[in-house]
Amino acid sequence: MPFWGELLIGLVIAIGLLGIVFPVLPGGIIVGLAIGVWAFVVGGWAWAFLAAAAVVIAAAEVIKYYVAGRTLKSAGVPNVTVVVGGIVGIIGFFVVPVVGLILGFILGAMVSELVRGWSFEQAWRGAVAAMKAAGASMLVELSGALIATTIWLFGAFVF
Repeated sequence: MPFWGELLIGLVIAIGLLGIVFPVLPGGIIVGLAIGVWAFVVGGWAWAFLAAAAVVIAAAEVIKYYVAGRTLKSAGVPNVTVVVGGIVGIIGFFVVPVVGLILGFILGAMVSELVRGWSFEQAWRGAVAAMKAAGASMLVELSGALIATTIWLFGAFVF
């Protein structure tokens, strides 16, 4: 693959990594697809690097839900709080671009906890636990995507 092609793949991978940090795009999937395109074009030994990257990305996708679930369960927060927070966060993203996602998530999780019958203080603790779970799952996904990116970099520029 010519150098400009590898730079283009690197740009798409960078967009995928940003999609994990700013949850607008399915970041892990974009990183995996970019590496898949690279492997398709290069062929041969590149498929082994794609396989390794795909295993890491898939493992991170599974682990992130496990980590989030454990975080919520240990805090006594039901999954519905995260779902409501996510829905309100998506709406908030369009109302107040970028910042609205975070504000909407917090507001949605808080209201969900208040509806459960908690006091304001307990609802705030539940919203904070939901934010921690979301942050932990984001870090797990980002770690997997960064490891996959390192695998690609090794395959693209060392071999």
